[in-house]
Amino acid sequence: MAQDSDEGKKGGSCFRQGCGLLLAVLVIGFFVTQCGPALLDYFTGEEDTADRSTTPEVTSTPSPAETIPEVSEPEETAEGAGELPEAIGEKPVSEEILTRGYSWEYGGIEYTWSLKIPEAMYDYFKGLPRPPTSDYSVYVTHPLDDPYIDAIVEKLKAASTRDGFDEYQSVEMVTAFVQSLPYTFDTVTTPYDNYPRYPVETLVDNGGDCEDTSILLASLLDKMGYGVVLIKLPEHVAVGIKGGENVYGTYWEYKGDKYYYVETTNTGWGIGQLPEEYESASAHIYPMVPVPIITHEWDLEAKGYYIELKVKVNNLGTATASSVYVYAGFDAGDGTGWSLKQSDVFNLEPGHQVTATLGLLPPPSGVRTRLMVWIVMGGYKVDESYSVWVDT
Repeated sequence: MAQDSDEGKKGGSCFRQGCGLLLAVLVIGFFVTQCGPALLDYFTGEEDTADRSTTPEVTSTPSPAETIPEVSEPEETAEGAGELPEAIGEKPVSEEILTRGYSWEYGGIEYTWSLKIPEAMYDYFKGLPRPPTSDYSVYVTHPLDDPYIDAIVEKLKAASTRDGFDEYQSVEMVTAFVQSLPYTFDTVTTPYDNYPRYPVETLVDNGGDCEDTSILLASLLDKMGYGVVLIKLPEHVAVGIKGGENVYGTYWEYKGDKYYYVETTNTGWGIGQLPEEYESASAHIYPMVPVPIITHEWDLEAKGYYIELKVKVNNLGTATASSVYVYAGFDAGDGTGWSLKQSDVFNLEPGHQVTATLGLLPPPSGVRTRLMVWIVMGGYKVDESYSVWVDT
């Protein structure tokens, strides 16, 4: 019953360290106040005062449309966007230290911890955009908090060794720590309906909802050397930990390995114990692998008899986006288009932006069309947007 895909399969049944391309689609609307001739004036730059004596006329008969090349679609899409982060050095850096206390119980032992977290680190992660993806591993694989997460992991390992815990118990103790954090709703604690937190944010905010605590637990267990994945259920997120024959309970199978369900939102849930409401649910499985997350936005400007399209392409992920290009033109329907253009190919590092400029001839008159903009990476369409449909 194993499935070697991002769709896991539940089953029932020592942990050892165990990627797929996750792509996101952001639809950006193009708003206009007039259609028909007024919009054609805008496309053709009629308000420009340049000498048009040598400008070719736009004929009323549509010219033959070009065939739009086939580009593979991503497996799933998500909406959302944000501003690119600035480098830490470009922001006012606070020298304050934030102190947070935590208390939890495991194995009859009461733990009371105090963590000191640099406010500058918290401010940095709080200021990052929320990448438009349901692959929350991007919050785990961000490299800038690695030294701090490593320090917390060493503290957890020392406590586990001191108290004589075996490997299984160590995982349970760390899970109990995360489960002890208060559950909070994004709509109450933030201005947003959905606001995934980076691990440092959850620690400073002293709680979060299901994706926040799952991101934190996955980050800790990953740094401890265990194989972990994030399990995305309908309206819920949990952690899966790789286990062998001596682990029992509910698991999802991914890439030939069993990942046992771990609930993070309340105390008392053991490894492999699945809440009843998710017993028949399917899930997407996300490994802890850095991925690029691509978004874009665009502007049009009339330039004589052609239109200049500027497309800003952003990488909000944690891996370099390779072999990226912009493909744009006017939609003619049935897989064809007018004035189809492709930008140069480029690579885009995490947290960076590239602006591609394309010169497009206006669409022919007497047709119904819309502007289409695709971002293609490695042969896959990873982001796309369209204007409204207009009659020229």
